[in-house]
Amino acid sequence: MAVEAKDTPATGRILIRNIGLLLTGDLDAPIADSDSLMIQDGVIAGFDAGDADQVIDAQGCAVAPGLIDGHCHPVFGDWTPRQNQLGWIEMNVNGGVTSFISAGEVHLPGRPKDAEGVKALAMVAQRCFQNFRPLGAKVIAGAPVAELDFGRDFFEALKTAGIRHIGEIGLGTVAKGPDAARVTAWCRDLGIETIMHCGGPSIAGSHHVTAADILQAQPDVISHINGGPTANPLEDIALLCREASGALEVVHNGNEKAALVALEAAQQADRLADFLIGTDAPAGSGVQPNGMVRMVTLMASLGGLASELAWCCASGNVARKRGLTQGLVAPGRPADLVFMDRPGGSDGGDVLGAMAMGNIPGIGAVMIDGKMRCGRSRSTPPAARVPA
Repeated sequence: MAVEAKDTPATGRILIRNIGLLLTGDLDAPIADSDSLMIQDGVIAGFDAGDADQVIDAQGCAVAPGLIDGHCHPVFGDWTPRQNQLGWIEMNVNGGVTSFISAGEVHLPGRPKDAEGVKALAMVAQRCFQNFRPLGAKVIAGAPVAELDFGRDFFEALKTAGIRHIGEIGLGTVAKGPDAARVTAWCRDLGIETIMHCGGPSIAGSHHVTAADILQAQPDVISHINGGPTANPLEDIALLCREASGALEVVHNGNEKAALVALEAAQQADRLADFLIGTDAPAGSGVQPNGMVRMVTLMASLGGLASELAWCCASGNVARKRGLTQGLVAPGRPADLVFMDRPGGSDGGDVLGAMAMGNIPGIGAVMIDGKMRCGRSRSTPPAARVPA
């Protein structure tokens, strides 16, 4: 049986020139004053033109860091049992997503609930996605769901096994404040990232997690603060934006009104750097390849956030809060890039104006680790300009 070769970065020097707009994913400087980008062996080398082995002409379109879906539920391969659908990760790459972070492999039929089984599932998911990258996508999987009968030794074993974060607290029997606080304290001491469900139950066996539960546990990330899909009272969401210490995540498969409330409250609390975007897909409402760009566009249009800053919330903010190197256009960062423009027929002048009008970008190409993974997107409307 043949052994599948591991995905590797591009080799050599690649120059991207004629960039009409270069987004960085960095809230402090979201637009770079450059029309060129140099890539060396799959890593961004700088913003100056020079000799290269390959030249990509952006033809005036925008270049931005690939989106990071900080909340999704992969299982095995590019298949989701929740919707019995193949190819959902590849289609999300067509939607500008270059990295995915698992919030728990909870949709596996008959998934184990005992400590050894939960740990084994997390390790298998993590190791499989380290070797398997659909259309080049980086899937950070292996997010075990905590149960009440797991002691500190369980989390110590996770740390030893190389698991970097746990799944949503609240999807298992650990859900309420005192139990959740015990788990987050263990994980904080061990250096394991914690995320916590927020809102009403999402799947059978999950729980309603309130603002009081979250404030007692203080997880590193409040998962879908706008509900997954059912939101807590809007005043409780605003309270969390003021008083919770963890990152504030909104998702596509949540309550859109609550997401806008969270954005406003985060800005009022001067916490835009803590504001993250994900999808919570696959879910009962389906798989949305354009879910990330739809959420960015929602924040930029109905939320009134500058489009370039909305893009940061789905790229650089996620990278910094979740400890990833990708998601920012800067020297030394992986060349995970989206080439995009306003969709044909859109008002707004350029891609940022189109998003402010409520129209999602047209994606002309997606690059991961310096390799072109897809050309004109199969999921977005046609981009007015595409790279050559």
